[in-house]
Order: sequence, then structure tokens, then C-alpha cells
Amino acid sequence: MPTTQIHGIIGYTVTPFGPNGEGLDLDALGRSIDRMIDAGVHAIAPLGSTGEGAYLSDAEWDQVSEFSIRHVAKRVPTIVSVSDLTTAKAIRRARFAEAKGADVVMVLPASYWKLSEAEILAHYQAIGASIGVPIMLYNNPATSGTDMSVELILKIFHAVENVTLVKESTGDIQRMHKLQLLGEGQVPFYNGCNPLALEAFAAGASGWCTAAANLIPQLNLDLYQAVLSNDLARARALFYRQLPLLDFILKGGLPATVKAGLELAGLPTGEPRKPVFALNEGGRQQLQTLLQSLG
Repeated sequence: MPTTQIHGIIGYTVTPFGPNGEGLDLDALGRSIDRMIDAGVHAIAPLGSTGEGAYLSDAEWDQVSEFSIRHVAKRVPTIVSVSDLTTAKAIRRARFAEAKGADVVMVLPASYWKLSEAEILAHYQAIGASIGVPIMLYNNPATSGTDMSVELILKIFHAVENVTLVKESTGDIQRMHKLQLLGEGQVPFYNGCNPLALEAFAAGASGWCTAAANLIPQLNLDLYQAVLSNDLARARALFYRQLPLLDFILKGGLPATVKAGLELAGLPTGEPRKPVFALNEGGRQQLQTLLQSLG
């Protein structure tokens, strides 16, 4: 099994649309990717919840996946979210991403029906057996409706050879401590909840998966560097400086807030795809104030 070292700030891309959410704006996607890589992020992750992957047709998903991998061009690792409602569709996406050059695929066990632990394990086993690249197991019950216990995550980690990374987004810091403890420090895990960034790094997280890297990449990177340098005072100051924006992004919805922020920064990426609304005028003004306060 090939190993891919992923660490630091993982930037989650939006999927830019044309007017009324129709069509793809790949030029804007490329510029948004360059914006994060030029700032110094350590990996790029397209087609997650920030990228509205669940709202794309198969053809659109393929276009965004292929374009993103090609545009990143191995400057940093690419982590492609391949989650889908069925195992067969997730396998198709995983194989496609691998064939186009993805370094890692991320799998969220999304399902209309509540899945049993046996079904979740079988889902990961089937995907793992179909590809040769590492899998990032993603636990986010807010979007998938499935909450995997630490015990189940570790069971999957040990049962599926290429499940080698874990993204934890429940917002429960104790999950991360438990992963460290029960996993005996051998399970690379990544924080997916913005307001937990500082606590997650203190708990041993290898990285921070964040859509905020679209808007404030340098602050995100500075926080990570302060953690690496064991400069707790600086890390705390950097975290609390950006916390109001991190909270705003989370509560306002990632596609709506990040797309509004990119437009304010001079990079229009269109509105989110319906049924998701664009950020309203009051929200835009609040976001602009927050961004201006961060320089």
C-alpha cells in the first residue's frame, strides 16, 4: 500500500457555478486552487461538503475531479471526496479519482437508510478492495446522518488496509483524545471542525481540514506553525483572532459563506446550488466586517 504523508492545513475547495447555479466555472476553480497553494496550504481537497459534491451530476463530478487533480499537478497532495449514496457509485468515483491521479480519496458513509456497523464496515471494505490509493475515513454525522464510534473507526482502520487517515468532524474533542488513546498514537487523524482547531492540534491532530483556507490561509498556516513550534501563547492568540470568522463560516453554511467571501476578495464563484441559498445582504456585510478586521 503506498503511503501519502498528509499534514498541516488542508484546503477545501468550492465548486464555482455559472448564473443561477447552472454550469461549471472551471477557470474560477483553478484560480481558487492557486490562491490556496500559493499561500502555502499543504493539501487540496475538492468535492467535499464545501464543494457541493452531493449536488453535482455524475458528469459534473467527473469534470471537477479531473480538473482539480490536473490543476493541482502534484504541487501538493490532492484528497478527493468520493462519497455517494451507494457503494457501487462510491467505488466508481474512487476508481475515477485514482485513475486521474488523486493521492487520497475521502469516504463519508452517506445513506438514506440508517446503516448498521456491519454495513459501514462492508462499505469501506468494498471501496478499499477496489482501489490502491489511501482512504481518508470521514466521520461527520451532521451531513451523513451516520455517527461512527471511535471503536468502529478503529475496527475499520485495522480491517481495511488502505484506510490510513481519519477525519473527525463531530465537534467532540473527546473523540480525538479517544482516538489517540485507543489507537495508541498510531492513527493519523485530522480535525474537520473549525472552532476546535486549537484543541484538536493539542490532542495530536496531524492536520486541519478547513474551508477557511479559501479566505484566511495565512492565519490558518500561522496557527499550524505556532503549534509546530510549541509556541502556545502565539497559537492561542492566532486562534482566538480568527475564531469569530471560523464560527461565522460554520454557522452560515460552508458553500454560502465561502463563496461570498471569495467574491468579496475579487474572485466570484457563483451562488450555491439550490436548495441552498446564497448569503443574504446582512450576512455579507457581517462577513466583510470580519474579513476586514483580519486584514
